[in-house]
Amino acid sequence: MKKISRRTIVKWGLAGGAVALGGGAGKVLAALLPTPSEVEGPFYPVRDQKDKDADLTQIAGRRDVASGQHIIVSGEVRDIYGNPIANALLDIWQADANGRYRHPRDPNKAKPDENFQGRAIIYTDGNGKFRFKTVMPGAYPASNEWTRPPHIHFKISKPGYRALTTQMYFPGQSLNALDLLLSRKSKIARAAMTAQQIGQQGDLVFYEYTVILDV
Repeated sequence: MKKISRRTIVKWGLAGGAVALGGGAGKVLAALLPTPSEVEGPFYPVRDQKDKDADLTQIAGRRDVASGQHIIVSGEVRDIYGNPIANALLDIWQADANGRYRHPRDPNKAKPDENFQGRAIIYTDGNGKFRFKTVMPGAYPASNEWTRPPHIHFKISKPGYRALTTQMYFPGQSLNALDLLLSRKSKIARAAMTAQQIGQQGDLVFYEYTVILDV
């Protein structure tokens, strides 16, 4: 891999030092490790949108659906003691199947999918569980030398817990090992940030992802 410019490193937050995994987990020996944090990235939504429901594959009022591989992501949010966290807010955003974000400053020249919602704001249920439908995000160039693997951004918060910004990755992606964000994590951290494929029904693929919030 070619040398990455300092400007690119700063843009993507790589100069911020190592990500701490311990958090509050040292309080008791049985505590779970909090989900590793990750940089927000430059494409957090800056324009509000009416439709932010749990189905990112179709925008309200439109008949057409988003292109690409449709997937279901389900999971749960728990604290470091294993307790489910009800009514936790999940702010979710990602690139479409072409690798484009719904963001005015995305420099990717790929054609944006006008039928892709791009963002969802949902809450966990009474058992700390969540579920949303979306598309497999496309890989995209972060620079001339660096292509980001498919990933989904999360901001998770609930009063009484430390807010978490992280990124969820997908198993079996060759770009995972080359990613300048994911590859610098420990093996344990990479595993915690990678969803598991749990099934498939026709063309619909199912993934599962668990988030652990620190207190």
